[in-house]
Amino acid sequence: MDEIIEELRNANIIVPMPLDLPDEECLIDIEEQLFIALGEDFRDFLLNVSDVIYGSLEPVTVVDSTSHTYLLEVAAVAWDCGVARELIPICETNGEYYCINEDGIVSFWQNGAPHGQTWNNIWEWAREVWLKS
Repeated sequence: MDEIIEELRNANIIVPMPLDLPDEECLIDIEEQLFIALGEDFRDFLLNVSDVIYGSLEPVTVVDSTSHTYLLEVAAVAWDCGVARELIPICETNGEYYCINEDGIVSFWQNGAPHGQTWNNIWEWAREVWLKS
């Protein structure tokens, strides 16, 4: 995990208005609104790299409710499009979603159905998908 965080930090693009990282209180608020626990890996991901801007993918964020990557809005749309309600979308791209389950496994959803691709955890997904985008 630390190695991937370092890779993402090094790849981070400097922008005029950088994103903010959440704190624990923010994550508790998000969980209460989602009615789903975020899981340890996803919490660590949000706390450590949800401010990183890199590549063609834009993972969800939880600080700015007006952002197009705001988790609560991305989740509402994903669930409305057929993503299973017990999954949390971690990234939307062209109407397709990468989602994480309560066990921390990431899956790819296309047209409201699982596409068959999975990653053992969000850090594996970050290395194999986000860093290569």
